[in-house]
Amino acid sequence: MKLAIIGSEFGDAGRAAKSLKNKVKSVDVREADVIVALGGDGFMLQTLHAYMDFGKPIFGMNKGTVGFLMNEYSADDLQDRILSADTYTLHPLRMRATRCDGEVVEHLAINEVSLLRETRQAAHLRVAVDGKVRIPELVGDGVLVATPAGSTAYNLSAHGPIIPLGANLLALTPLSAFRPRRWRGALLPHDVTVELTVSQPQKRPVSAVADMHEVRDVRHVLIEEARDRELKVMFDPEHSLAERIFTEQFIH
Repeated sequence: MKLAIIGSEFGDAGRAAKSLKNKVKSVDVREADVIVALGGDGFMLQTLHAYMDFGKPIFGMNKGTVGFLMNEYSADDLQDRILSADTYTLHPLRMRATRCDGEVVEHLAINEVSLLRETRQAAHLRVAVDGKVRIPELVGDGVLVATPAGSTAYNLSAHGPIIPLGANLLALTPLSAFRPRRWRGALLPHDVTVELTVSQPQKRPVSAVADMHEVRDVRHVLIEEARDRELKVMFDPEHSLAERIFTEQFIH
């Protein structure tokens, strides 16, 4: 098995990657069967985005802080661990944002797409699902759409629901909603199209963010699952992503 070993530039990840390369032969990503990424969750997201078009499964090992998307770090028996790992296929979200000047910008998001107010004034958003307006005016800091893999990240911090892998659902979660005051969000089928329209975008500017990609001054955003794009992540069987997401529902 050919492995490409890469590491974050921050913390101990770079040193760990260099040490691991002394024990395990590392090849160029283009030649690899599996990419081994050392770092934290942020580096894992960067790696998934950077090599999305390569079609290579990624086995992450934690050399960061939280490491929710990573396996435990160990330099021993790496080949055997990868051979016995569980592989999950993730589909990112596709964000198509139209700016106030008419420019259309497209990005993919593995965790979530979020709309956020840019100034002190609250955002005013119209929320439609599959062409039907569900909320004529949502007033607050913004709103996000999260995947199951991203449901334990920003979505959970905003009191959105945790979605088990394989549930074929997305989370639509408001951010500090002022109106409608009692709306706490919704669970949506994974194959819907979410359409968000900004009211008074010049007076109340809003930015759209797909993971780490930000588009400022948007007036209209379409969000849907990108079924034509696949990301493969690998986990130790006793440390599976599905189990960790499911377990998060019972942590208090």
